[in-house]
Amino acid sequence: MALEASQPEHSRTLPKVRSVALGQPFYWLSAGWRDLRTSPIASLAYGLLFAVVGDVITIFAWRSGHIFIAATSGFFLIAPLLAGGLYEISRRRERGESSTFFGSLAAGRYNARELAKLGLLLAVIGLTWERVSTLLFHLLAPQLAPDLLVLITAMPTNPEHRDLLFIWLISGGTLALLVFAITVVSVPMLLDRKVDFVTAMRTSLRAVDANLRVMVLWTFMVVTLTVLSFVTLFFGLIVFMPLIGHASWHAYRDLVE
Repeated sequence: MALEASQPEHSRTLPKVRSVALGQPFYWLSAGWRDLRTSPIASLAYGLLFAVVGDVITIFAWRSGHIFIAATSGFFLIAPLLAGGLYEISRRRERGESSTFFGSLAAGRYNARELAKLGLLLAVIGLTWERVSTLLFHLLAPQLAPDLLVLITAMPTNPEHRDLLFIWLISGGTLALLVFAITVVSVPMLLDRKVDFVTAMRTSLRAVDANLRVMVLWTFMVVTLTVLSFVTLFFGLIVFMPLIGHASWHAYRDLVE
């Protein structure tokens, strides 16, 4: 499945990254689906937790649309770390070991300090985005009612608010791409190997750089499944979240030697 290994001269101390075929993300989803079917209770438990958190955010922030949007997007920014248990389930299945939900919760103990550092970084990014997002709404559309339905209907149709929507999407999209680039293999790598979080993030960035077209396709797949989860009031996360999590483990295994 992996076609070719590459190791730039300046990063000999870093793990090697591979260039893979363009269609490899379809294999990752297929392999993730097999993992889900093998450990359905443990996997779907994570999906259920994500769905519950999404619905709780909806319930408490429904009348504060900008807070809901910022909190939800921030939640998904730290999702790669929260999916650590799903990576552990896939790792154990790869080794022929069984796994339970509570057993998978111990995944972070192997490299807890470095995972905590990465988690802190993602938390800071998420909180910063929430503040920036809220500030954008207050500065560019202070007269806009905060109700979520009002935001959804008014922003795309009102020319005055389209600028806000454009700025918000560009800002959030850029931040999301950055988080994706530094976490696409770093979190499963920290669960699998005794490396520091900077090395893991650098390896993740190199893997993305070596597979730009593949990563664009993989990002599109992840975003599509995430949007489907949104339109189903987060219930889609019950299946889609563990599917993405398991598939991400196989992406890591393919992209890093």
